[in-house]
Amino acid sequence: MRILLVEDNADLSRDVCRLLEANSFHVDEADRGEDALHLTLAYHYEAIILVLCLPDMRGDEMLKNLRMKNDQTPVLILSGEDAVESRISCLTRGADNYLIKPFNADELVARMHALVRRANGHAKNRIEFGDLVLDLQAKLFTIDNRPLDLTCKEYEMLELLCLRQGSVVSKENFLDHLYGGMDEPETKIIDVFICKLRKKIEQSGAAQSVIKPVWGRGYRIDKPEVVH
Repeated sequence: MRILLVEDNADLSRDVCRLLEANSFHVDEADRGEDALHLTLAYHYEAIILVLCLPDMRGDEMLKNLRMKNDQTPVLILSGEDAVESRISCLTRGADNYLIKPFNADELVARMHALVRRANGHAKNRIEFGDLVLDLQAKLFTIDNRPLDLTCKEYEMLELLCLRQGSVVSKENFLDHLYGGMDEPETKIIDVFICKLRKKIEQSGAAQSVIKPVWGRGYRIDKPEVVH
C-alpha cells in the first residue's frame, strides 16, 4: 500500500518511514505542504500522514486544500498539539484520525491499516471471497483454511485487488503500488504476475477464479458467484 508522509523533521520522518516500510507500506516523503500537494496530483495514495507544523503552511491548511479539491484520501494527523480545539479543527476540516506525539509505533501501524481498510469499505481485518480469505493483520491469504504460498509482490497485488473489490485496478496502478515509481518495468509484467497468481489460486483448490480481466483496463476481483 502506497502512502504519503508529510513531515519536516528529518529524524522523525526517517523513523516513521522505516516503521511503515517494515509493515509492507510503500512510503513517499515530503517536508513541505506544496510539495505534498503536487505529489497527491501525481500519484494515488491509500492514506496520508500529515503533521501540523510545516515550513510553508499549516498542515490543517493543506488538509483543507485537499478536501476543497475533492481529494478523499484518508488523512491521519500526527501532532504534538493535544488541545481539544486543535483536534476538533482538524477533524472538522476533513481529517480521519488524530494521533498525538509521542506515539506508540504499533498503534500508528494499526491506525494506518484501519484507515485504509475502512476507506475501502471494510470494517473488519478479514475479507472473505468465498473460499479465499484475506487476513489484513496477519498479512495472509488462505483458501479453505489453507495458507496460500505467495511471493511478496503477489501478496501485494492480491491485497490491492481485495481492498478495491469491484473496482478495476489498472496495470499502471499495479506498477505504482508495487514499485512506487522506482525502476518500474513495462506494464506487460503485470499480466505475467496475474497469470501466476491465478494459477496458484486455482491449484490451491478455490471453487472459482476470483480475479477477472477487464479488457483494455486492467483487473478486478469480485466475490465468487454462489452456485445453487
